Amino acid sequence: MVETNLSSFRLVIFEEAGSGEYKIAGIKIYGHNITIERIYDILFDLPEIIDEPEEFIPYDFAGDLILNFLRHPDLSEYLVKICKIKGIPVIASGQNIPGAICPFTCCGLGHRKGLGAYGEQFGLPEYDVEVKDGCIKDLYVRRGASCGATWHVIRRMIGVTVDQALSTIGREIQYLCKADPSAFDPVSGKSPLHFAGKIHAAALKRALSSRF
Repeated sequence: MVETNLSSFRLVIFEEAGSGEYKIAGIKIYGHNITIERIYDILFDLPEIIDEPEEFIPYDFAGDLILNFLRHPDLSEYLVKICKIKGIPVIASGQNIPGAICPFTCCGLGHRKGLGAYGEQFGLPEYDVEVKDGCIKDLYVRRGASCGATWHVIRRMIGVTVDQALSTIGREIQYLCKADPSAFDPVSGKSPLHFAGKIHAAALKRALSSRF
């Protein structure tokens, strides 16, 4: 367990067999004033139906925000119930659980009150951009995806024309995105990879527009 700095925003993370690995790494690299208080990684071969989820999810955790990367619906729903009792907000990206904050992807999280340093730094991407002679000179991340794709794509944009950057950043993000490509939403017609690409392209477009 990481020692808690009193000024840090405390995260507690639940995952299954490393399901939050890339996002945890991104938070550690790009997050500031955030302490990962505890990571609970459930490694068991889980049954299809879990009648006693308390055998897998402890009650004695504390933090300012819970990140729920659990895949089993019984465990995920039980975790949200516990957090509701404790008064701790839960983000469960890509899930649909009453009582949790459920953006379509980690980079789909909008600005919300109560999410502290995590919500300020991670979610819907926001860039600042420098342009010279019609080409991208530099990109600066103000807010990005916890998986790190918002930062990783920058080197692929430097030196290319503005038009080329706008037309390719979405595709480049899809290559970097760690979301499950098979997780297609039949209701909205969206896939997480395409969604991530579109919102990063929109972020770059906003950054370019704000220069004038």
